[in-house]
Amino acid sequence: MFKKILIANRGEIAVRVIRTCKKMGIKTVAIFSEADQVAPHVKLADEAYLVGGPRVTDSYLKIDKIIEIAKSSKVEAIHPGYGFLSENPQFATRCQEEGLVFIGPSPEVISSMGSKIEARLTMERAGVPIVPGIQTSINNTDDAVATANKIGYPIMLKASAGGGGIGMQVVRTDQDMIKAFEGNQKRAKSFFGNEEMYLEKYIERPRHIEVQILADSYGHTVYLGERECSVQRRHQKIVEEAPSPFLDDHLRRKMGEASIQAAKAIGYTNAGTIEYLVDENETFYFLEMNTRLQVEHPVTEETTGIDLVEQQLRIAAGEPLPFDQSDIKCNGHAIETRIYAEDPITFFPSPGKISTLSLPEGEGIRHELGVHKESIVSPFYDPMIAKLIVKGKSREEALAKIEIALSNYIVEGIKTNIPLLRKITTHTAFHKGETTTDFIDRHIKK
Repeated sequence: MFKKILIANRGEIAVRVIRTCKKMGIKTVAIFSEADQVAPHVKLADEAYLVGGPRVTDSYLKIDKIIEIAKSSKVEAIHPGYGFLSENPQFATRCQEEGLVFIGPSPEVISSMGSKIEARLTMERAGVPIVPGIQTSINNTDDAVATANKIGYPIMLKASAGGGGIGMQVVRTDQDMIKAFEGNQKRAKSFFGNEEMYLEKYIERPRHIEVQILADSYGHTVYLGERECSVQRRHQKIVEEAPSPFLDDHLRRKMGEASIQAAKAIGYTNAGTIEYLVDENETFYFLEMNTRLQVEHPVTEETTGIDLVEQQLRIAAGEPLPFDQSDIKCNGHAIETRIYAEDPITFFPSPGKISTLSLPEGEGIRHELGVHKESIVSPFYDPMIAKLIVKGKSREEALAKIEIALSNYIVEGIKTNIPLLRKITTHTAFHKGETTTDFIDRHIKK
């Protein structure tokens, strides 16, 4: 097992990785920007080094500087967390070249799954159902309109190299496509350095369900149940739960087996997630593969009892998985809500100083926190500051816990989305499990 690793990330995910490393006796090296000098992950790590200025491009994306710190601090491996460089094949390659273990899949796999076109073709060859769409990317509006008419509206327009809902838009007419294409292309170029766009059939009112997999270097792959992530705002997940209230055992097994099939088809290792859209007829379609740990991984940990970060570390260190598919049992129900520093009405980010922070406590309540009282929430980073996770013996018990916990979650000095989360989790439709991807548009009043 590794003796020391570097965490190439910040905020709550860096804190999360440090916690498991402490449990396993692994020393940690943190990196921080000028805006994060007193952040929790900096204080919790065994060592911490300044990586650059407050902007992401001047700090957490500086591959050369991160590698330099890793080498000088004599770490054996790098954990990328999620976001930033976690799905950057160039970063994974540099780690390999410098004799450092990248805690994740190979650069080749990251690259192939990072392209929506290549990922679709790979999954189609592997026999995994895919949403009808194009086989090559599109670079101009005329081709986009012609292709959309061949597939048939409505269309989901996406950045080919994108993620996180950036560059995504539903278009229903030629005029919509003309209006949307160039703007989304510019956003894709700005965020991902790639302006290629991708079109696929838009599935009306689907559920967004994903399957967590683990794969070691010995050909052994398992799935750890599913997570429902249908409650989204602008294609960004904000409430997740496990298991899905929609799936029965038969569909759950089919999706799990398809996910193992997908992972094996690309020679996947480490933790990964296969994401699907599921229509009202229980037909599921491959959406994408995330070649990293997911933000919502805690709900899987709560229902399976498996520490996913620990398994990531063990797989990366060359250990075989310690369990078979038959050993994995899912118990109870878990719900996660993402706490954002943003105005709950306008959804604009709300940077500033946290003057009061009081967290709910009790059995079955878990916090993943990237801030503390008197933290300065910076405008330079994603506004998610924490996650609240609850677990109950049943979905009903988990729903009761999340309602009480959110009612007692106090953050002052900045605005947060907690009022929105309370509206969602107390809504009758949410309690009934009627959680399709248009949930907020249909049920939550502006």
